[in-house]
Amino acid sequence: MARQLHELVVYSEDLHIISSQVFHDSVIHLICTEGGCGFRYNERLFTMSENDIAVISYPRLVTEIRCDKNCKCEYIAAPEKFLHKLLPPNNYSIQGGVSLFDNPIIKVDDLDAVRFRADLANIRNRIENADHLFYEELMGSLLQTMVYDLFDFHAKTNDNILTTDRVGYITSQFFTLIRGGRAKTHRAVSHYAEQLHVTPKYLSDTIKRVTGTSVSTHINNAATAIVLEYLKSNNLSVSQIADEMNFSSLSYFSRFCVKNIGMSPMKYRTAGARNKT
Repeated sequence: MARQLHELVVYSEDLHIISSQVFHDSVIHLICTEGGCGFRYNERLFTMSENDIAVISYPRLVTEIRCDKNCKCEYIAAPEKFLHKLLPPNNYSIQGGVSLFDNPIIKVDDLDAVRFRADLANIRNRIENADHLFYEELMGSLLQTMVYDLFDFHAKTNDNILTTDRVGYITSQFFTLIRGGRAKTHRAVSHYAEQLHVTPKYLSDTIKRVTGTSVSTHINNAATAIVLEYLKSNNLSVSQIADEMNFSSLSYFSRFCVKNIGMSPMKYRTAGARNKT
């Protein structure tokens, strides 16, 4: 059964569990409040001291977590897909994400540290308020405030983050295509490379280096989200969805679903109907 949003947004002070599987689809927003700590992220070692903030977009890449004896941390973990829906695509979200993947640490002053901890407290205090009639909107608003504060902190220490170099431009344009729904009918890397006037190898290498995830994974994740929306709506038959999304055959569509959803489209629909009863 799918977990609900109030189960997926997590507040914790236990640094040692940030790389656990439960957070693999989340983004960690962490502050060190006392002492020092460190971890290896994407094969690079990073250290944190009091008031340092870390934004970890791929917790599965975290290893070798260590904490000083007097270390204290706190963080919010939130689903990447939910956060993605909150923020309009803009230069900073792309370029800032590129920079934070390379170095997730943000140095802030005492005032900004207090502001960030207030953001965390506001989210922590409302996580369990799942009976709120507008819970997703409520949590979305609180998380969005936190993320924009993080953009502000990061921008103040990275004056050149908005410069448009080739890597940044290609990355930005690729995600613009993805967010525009291109994956509904186009799932070949070569299509995106052609649209961006680069070779498939260059696009693959660039996206992998910048995000830590393959270009095919980004495309398939976007396509899977579209498939799920179709399957949940029941407006189209499975065969019609396959045609609408330009799959070459129904059997290929079914294999795509098994690989990316974990079950065939018919089984997914049957399970969904059963959960509603």
